Amino acid sequence: MTTWIKGGEVLQLTPQCHLEKQDILVEDGSIAAVGEVPAQTKADQTMDARGKLIMPGLVNCHTHSYMTLFRNYADDLSFQQWLFEKIMPVEDRLGGEDAYWGNMLASIEMIRTGTTTFSDMHMFKHQCVQSCADTGLRAVLARGLACGQEDAEGGKRRLDEAFEEMEEAKKGGALVSFMLGPHAIYTCHKGYLQELEALAREKQLRFHIHVSETKHEVDSCKEEHGVSPVQYLAGLGIFDRPTVAAHCVWVDEEDIDILREKNVNVVTNPVSNMKLGNGFAPFTKMHKAGINLCIGTDGAASNNSLNLFREMSTLSYIHKGVDLEAQSTPADLMLRCATLNGAKALGLADKIGSLEAGKRADLLLIDLDRPQFQPQNDLVTGLIYAANGSEVDTVLVDGRVLMEKGELKTIDEEQVYFEMEKRRQKYLV
Repeated sequence: MTTWIKGGEVLQLTPQCHLEKQDILVEDGSIAAVGEVPAQTKADQTMDARGKLIMPGLVNCHTHSYMTLFRNYADDLSFQQWLFEKIMPVEDRLGGEDAYWGNMLASIEMIRTGTTTFSDMHMFKHQCVQSCADTGLRAVLARGLACGQEDAEGGKRRLDEAFEEMEEAKKGGALVSFMLGPHAIYTCHKGYLQELEALAREKQLRFHIHVSETKHEVDSCKEEHGVSPVQYLAGLGIFDRPTVAAHCVWVDEEDIDILREKNVNVVTNPVSNMKLGNGFAPFTKMHKAGINLCIGTDGAASNNSLNLFREMSTLSYIHKGVDLEAQSTPADLMLRCATLNGAKALGLADKIGSLEAGKRADLLLIDLDRPQFQPQNDLVTGLIYAANGSEVDTVLVDGRVLMEKGELKTIDEEQVYFEMEKRRQKYLV
């Protein structure tokens, strides 16, 4: 299948974010050419991108897609109340089919707001894999792993499920890959983390883990182990494997040094962290230290939105204000965090994250005929400070059209909304 995308303004990330009017040729899911395409080229389909901005698909590096059921359900609560009193009791009652429809609702929102790849920590084997097969989204999945001192059987079951899912997914193509997902230091005892570290080394897997999300987590770790969560995990060898560390809100200078030395990829989740009253990650300090920074929404239970355009603008505004420095979080840095940096964190930088010949065709067409883009002074900064995600017109993943001119091609929205309302009535009313 060959698609010729003609006449768009293409966002290039190197050496600085800028636009160039170029054509893009897609062949068999890959970008065959960016720039001039020979006039004699025969394409199976042509897309008119005049009046459109073409950019890499966005990469959401930390979310829990099944949790869309909890959107607008447990708001204005402390982290402890939110997690242990509201979310977990209902979560324990959910089944695999419930998770599937939650994933499908998340997929609608992600496609409509330009996310083409997401890194998901979940609880239900096969359901996220199935939703990706049905929707066409790219995903890096981690079955959430937890094991207390008295829960050896549960810890083994979760780990077995993780590897069963990896084997099952091999039948479904190349759009889904995997990490090991120890949930956090407070849900995984030391021996379990050591077991996971050995497995990750043996099987050449990456880690996805929540780290230093709350002050309570850090204080408890120091009381129990005498060190911070970052120091504790480094001492166990977790960071000797490529790691995606979600949150890192409560990290100090020593922690930042470790994260840099160990090449840990940090995912900041600004809206979720603010909404739960957990604070602000020291984003600019970590950036200046040379840490690879990327962006996540977290789940819809704590963010209420899976919209990375919203997340990028919020991230930029927060740190300009906190740092009292307008240049600390420029638009091009935000765009890199949500594209190429995210791809690097997930081990996919050779496949996605920028529009280059040889990479997979994960891309967005943004409609510039919107009041928020007028007049067209600087469209690159406009993506961060003016856009809201509704401008996403067309979405391709691996060359496949998932949405065209605002019409979803792989999802029946009405059915998804019907199924989710049934589950709201069953679990939350």
